[in-house]
Amino acid sequence: QVQLVESGGGLVQAGGPLRLSCVTSGRTFSSYAMGWFRQVPGKERELVAAIFWSGSTRHADSVKGRFTIYRDNAKNTVYLQMNSLKPEDTAVYYCAADRTSSTLVAGGGEYWGQGTQVTVSS
Repeated sequence: QVQLVESGGGLVQAGGPLRLSCVTSGRTFSSYAMGWFRQVPGKERELVAAIFWSGSTRHADSVKGRFTIYRDNAKNTVYLQMNSLKPEDTAVYYCAADRTSSTLVAGGGEYWGQGTQVTVSS
């Protein structure tokens, strides 16, 4: 069983930074693909960024150049550094994990966190 706990959400002004953290339990963290998703009420959940066991990453076009996903395997933690935030980044952000990269990227995920709210004011 793997548990994911997100933190770091909050209210920030447009243009500001925020860093989300996702701490995972379990001894096989490094072998999981990890991702950050976000969801706005009434819209489908979307992949924001993913990082794979190899260390390679993928970022949605809407956040490229502003957001960076990275992981610290020693701390069983994956981060999402968000810079130059925009009001349209407002959403609930979820951390997810899956043994299979393609499943995660497709929106699946064996494990999910509870979500953390990010609100960007204009």
